[in-house]
Amino acid sequence: MLETVKDRVLEVYDSLLAGRDPRMKDYLLMESPVSMTAILLAYLFFSLYAGPRFMANRKPFQLKEAMIVYNLSLVGLSVYIVYEFLMSGWATGYTWRCDPCDYSNSPQGLRMARVAWLFLFSKFIELMDTVFFVLRKKHSQITFLHIFHHSFMPWTWWWGVSYAPGGMGSFHAMINSCVHVIMYFYYSLSAAGPRFQKFLWWKKYMTAIQLIQFVLVSLHVTQWYFMESCDYQAYVRGKRLPKNTQQLTQNGTASGSTVANGSSLVSNGHGVHENGLSNGKHHENGNTLNGKMKKA
Repeated sequence: MLETVKDRVLEVYDSLLAGRDPRMKDYLLMESPVSMTAILLAYLFFSLYAGPRFMANRKPFQLKEAMIVYNLSLVGLSVYIVYEFLMSGWATGYTWRCDPCDYSNSPQGLRMARVAWLFLFSKFIELMDTVFFVLRKKHSQITFLHIFHHSFMPWTWWWGVSYAPGGMGSFHAMINSCVHVIMYFYYSLSAAGPRFQKFLWWKKYMTAIQLIQFVLVSLHVTQWYFMESCDYQAYVRGKRLPKNTQQLTQNGTASGSTVANGSSLVSNGHGVHENGLSNGKHHENGNTLNGKMKKA
């Protein structure tokens, strides 16, 4: 009986992995979900147990310089990710409506796949947000919402990028990266100290920026429900789109598929708790506005 259950679980697991985009398998952390899951479990262990226990009888670390470098690095990375999303589709051929994922080995298709992976990888870098909280003993900032977004969103994005690195779903990643440019620049100035805080007059607009992101993402994904010809989810284990939807493909695009449309906005090692947006859900000070999304 146990052997039968085990065989069935392995069969389902192998079936899931067999449907992934083969172009992604050589990227770091993409060979199987085991390594990325292990990293996220280690993150949870450190954030919820090992880190607080280690800091229990220690004074908070002063990490001003490290935080400035970290935040500015993420500003630069986010700018680059936005540029690559634009150049690999959103400014070079995408319709901004129902855009299928390009599974070809064309330069454009490979470029989009690469930046989709880079966006995913940036989510693992952002786990350092919580590390800064723990080391600075900002326990009030380590909320359930904070931990949930930092751990669950990279996991869901891994599956999304594995199946559909590009197309309609990548819009959410691009918009999220735009907001991260602003967010981490704000954190950089905040970490620099009182001398630079006079330049943070635009702090009051941060919530508005996040609301704009929520609206844009929601409108973009909602249009899927009202477009009869949108076959973004038609990709099943390597099968191409039906002939009557081939006109939707462009610039070498092939099959359409869905990506886990998760955008994660989270706070880092500063005393500012940022609102979050993920999978079409906007969280503001603990309140949730639910939106719809489609998973792969």
